[in-house]
Formats: sequence, structure tokens, C-alpha cells
Amino acid sequence: MRRQRAAASLALAITVTLGSGVAAAQTARAVKVTVLSTMLAGNRGAGIGEWGFAALLEVDGQRLLVDTGERPETVLRNAAELGIDLSDITDLVLTHNHGDHTSGLLTLRRELARKNPRALSRVHVARGIFFSRPGEGGREDNGLLPAKAAYEATGGVFVEHDGPVQILSGVWFTGPVPRTHPERNWTPRGQVRTPGGLVEDTVPEDASVVVDSADGLILVSGCGHAGIINTIEYSRKIVRAAPLHAAIGGFHLFAATDATLEWTAGKLREFGLRHLLGAHCTGIEA
Repeated sequence: MRRQRAAASLALAITVTLGSGVAAAQTARAVKVTVLSTMLAGNRGAGIGEWGFAALLEVDGQRLLVDTGERPETVLRNAAELGIDLSDITDLVLTHNHGDHTSGLLTLRRELARKNPRALSRVHVARGIFFSRPGEGGREDNGLLPAKAAYEATGGVFVEHDGPVQILSGVWFTGPVPRTHPERNWTPRGQVRTPGGLVEDTVPEDASVVVDSADGLILVSGCGHAGIINTIEYSRKIVRAAPLHAAIGGFHLFAATDATLEWTAGKLREFGLRHLLGAHCTGIEA
């Protein structure tokens, strides 16, 4: 695999400037994504890195938090150092159950609620996120389950989606993504108890956020365990068959073979991808 030097900024604000052409109904005009948790911090004076992911999505004045990072304080601290006030955000998305995306939830909710009781009071999740992951000796390996009751005790609510839904104007939550292509973009880590029985944990609830912009679709992904290509194809089906203007977030390609990367890159070219920021589990080499 070719090795290339790479750098990324934890506090990277990406402003997507959209064209002035005719847009479809409810397409976004101004989109900004600020990464608040990922591995690399490019500014020694602001921000810390970690194995996790979180991003602030701003679309035409609407604000949505996507995931909450690994360590409880990371997103809170990075937002403060960047001068970003998260207390007016009511809705957030958790892309899947893993702790490197969910562990900041309680801390953020409790701290921000001091200023605004409605801050981060509604969490959008996909069906399957609360499935039990039984571990050795009867241990529960779904780390989100213990936090569920504590979060709800603060007055917060989880909204579980079986399928795609528009959660803000021009902003879609995919819900569970069909696995059309055999992208195994997850690390084998045990089993999950589904209504059909105990099966391999493929992270069935993995979901992403899609912005329908005037210049095409903008994908914000936590880990992309469902596969980046599966996710994009599904997004083009549920939103509209537009070019892929940007893909931002974790895509779990750090262990991918050269053949997998070549196939993935070829498909991304087919979709007309213009901007790519592979964070978190994408992998620097990938």
C-alpha cells in the first residue's frame, strides 16, 4: 500500500460554498462542518485528538451534532477552545453504539443543560442501536445501554428510526443502511442479539447524515460500518440521485486492502465526489 504523508486538523471547519444554479426544493445553500473529535489535532494551541468522532453540522442556520466522541470531555473542551457554543443545539445523531461515538453524550447533555434545558435533549438513532451485545461471563458489551437510563433521567429522549427520515430541512438521517455490496467495514468484535437470534455483530444500526445541497449530496459519516459505497448508493435512492459533493467523517478503511481501496475510489469517482475528508477510522494510509 502506498504511504503518503497526511495531516488533519481536529478543529477543522469545512465551509462548502455552493453554486448559484437552480436548486431542488429544500436544498441547502450554506453548509459548514466542524470536526470536534478525531485522531489528529493540527493546532497545538486549540484542540485535542482522540480515537473517536464528533462533528457540528450547520445548514442554513440549523445546527445538528453528529456523535459525541470517545472521552467524556473531548467535544466539550474542543468546542470551548474554538469558541463554539453548543447549548442552543436541541438535536443530535448517534451513528451507532460504539463508545468512541457515544461516550460524550451524558457529559454534554448535563453541562449544556445548565445553560439551556433543551440542549441535546433529543437523540436520533437507528433501529438496532439498543440491541444487546453479550460478552464473556454475561458482560454487556453495548456501552450505550448503561447510559440510556441516565440520559433519559435528564429529560432527554431517544428517537429510534426504522428507516430514512428528514430530521431538519434539507438534512436526512439514513436509518439502517442496506448492505448491497459486501463491504465488511467493521472490526469483528462479537455477536448481537437481534429479533432473529444471536448473530455476528455487523453493527446493523450503522447510519449516516446526508445534506441535500444545491451542488449535490454531502455525506457525514461516523464510521461507515455499513460501507461508504452502500451508504452513498442508499443516500442517492432516499434523497435524490445527485452527484456526491462531499464525504466527511470516518469510513473504516484503515485495514482495507489495495484492491478494496481501488474499488472504493473507482465508485467514488462514478458518484462525482468533489471533496473528501477521511477522519477517525478511515486511516491515514487509506
